[in-house]
Amino acid sequence: LAKGFNLGKDNTKKILEEDENLEKIKNLLARFQDKLILPVDLAVEENGNRKEINIEELPTPHKIYDIGTKTIDLIKNILSNAKTIFLSGPCGVFEEQNFMRGTKEVFEAIAKSNAFSIAGGGHTVAAIKKLGLTKDFSHISTGGGSLERFLMGEKLPVIEALKESKKKFLKIKKEEE
Repeated sequence: LAKGFNLGKDNTKKILEEDENLEKIKNLLARFQDKLILPVDLAVEENGNRKEINIEELPTPHKIYDIGTKTIDLIKNILSNAKTIFLSGPCGVFEEQNFMRGTKEVFEAIAKSNAFSIAGGGHTVAAIKKLGLTKDFSHISTGGGSLERFLMGEKLPVIEALKESKKKFLKIKKEEE
């Protein structure tokens, strides 16, 4: 959607209702277009089954639930040469058997790699646990958004509150002496 693709009525509605970051994503796409990998195919749900479509076949009346096989292979190829991997979010609806392929194959590729791997976010951790890959990642954090902000150099409200509390505590302690 941020790249200008028409994803279909239901998919577009869901993104617009739930994703307050659409403008940020558009800015990232503009700044890092040559470094971001976007899907070349997708898996949609059609009558309870997985059906793969190329990105050129959009819009679709079906709900998009996963990345497609070509995209999985593209990502795995890139990961095979990576030295550091930051993972935030599953590739699809991993809770449903027909749509866990993208998450399973990409996460397993990361787990088997020699790269330093950082995974963040509740859904990410749930998928890693479901796949039995917990011990294969270098670092796992349930705080996906906080981890992302920390890695981008932004201040974290909880850390700032702790720093402020320390200042107040030291001030009170000094006054008591």
